[in-house]
Amino acid sequence: MKRFPLFVLICCVSSSLFGQQSLVDVPYANSTSEKQKLDIYTPASAISAPVVFWIHGGGWQTGDKSEVDYKPELFTKLGYLFVSINYRLLPEVEMEDILHDVAMSFRWVQDNIAPHGGDPKRIILMGHSAGAQLAALICTDQAYLESERVSLTVIRGCIPIDGDTYDIPAIITTAETRRRVHGLPQSSFGHREKFGNDEAKHSNFSAVSHIKKGKQIPPFLILYVGGHPDTSAQAQRLANSLSNASVPVELFAAKDTDHIRLNRDLGTDNDSTSAVTAWLDSIVSNPKSPSLGVE
Repeated sequence: MKRFPLFVLICCVSSSLFGQQSLVDVPYANSTSEKQKLDIYTPASAISAPVVFWIHGGGWQTGDKSEVDYKPELFTKLGYLFVSINYRLLPEVEMEDILHDVAMSFRWVQDNIAPHGGDPKRIILMGHSAGAQLAALICTDQAYLESERVSLTVIRGCIPIDGDTYDIPAIITTAETRRRVHGLPQSSFGHREKFGNDEAKHSNFSAVSHIKKGKQIPPFLILYVGGHPDTSAQAQRLANSLSNASVPVELFAAKDTDHIRLNRDLGTDNDSTSAVTAWLDSIVSNPKSPSLGVE
């Protein structure tokens, strides 16, 4: 596969806001598709800085790498590089293609982040909603990264945010039963169809199916909306599977929020942001921990 040179950029935007440099629309594949590009936010004078690799949500059908809200400011002020990726979407491609896009973009970061001041051996994967499923699966099923000749060992941690598809057969059963008992029509393009309408695929796309001892799965911090029955149950299911495999895992149930606000407000002065920064301090050696200063 052809690899793009480091500075083959479609667009380069420099910004002094918050002492942060931005590079946008960096291609990570041999393609001109807008859905196979990434953005890099770099703190001033970064040298071997840890990297946050962000995967947006949107039900695998919508969303964009630009929808990052306060996150670049948060992480660059903490001394991290922040990388936000696009990936191709359903129904134009299959779920396997989405996962291979994530793995391909991760490989690009591995190959090219050092000259930008990032440390390719200290990467944190994060994602919201659909992005949480993708992040959790990439961090537990080594096949996708191995297809790009990358090891799980370079991932320092994983932070999936309010996902409901770590155990896909369980959420399919839950959602379809709820509709059936309430006399509602079944979804025409729900989780069953998105993941291939095949039980083997449903299991294979579930992070919990791949968790075993000795696989070098990174530590997890699982954020979820505490009052939501589905994401709460899925967070507990993922955490139990990781714990049973002796993988370090922490749960954080966010209060007084919802699925959208939990993601949008990450980086503001709230308990979820504090939980993330405290966990990162315990995982990644990073001397820069200034106050957030974001309201």
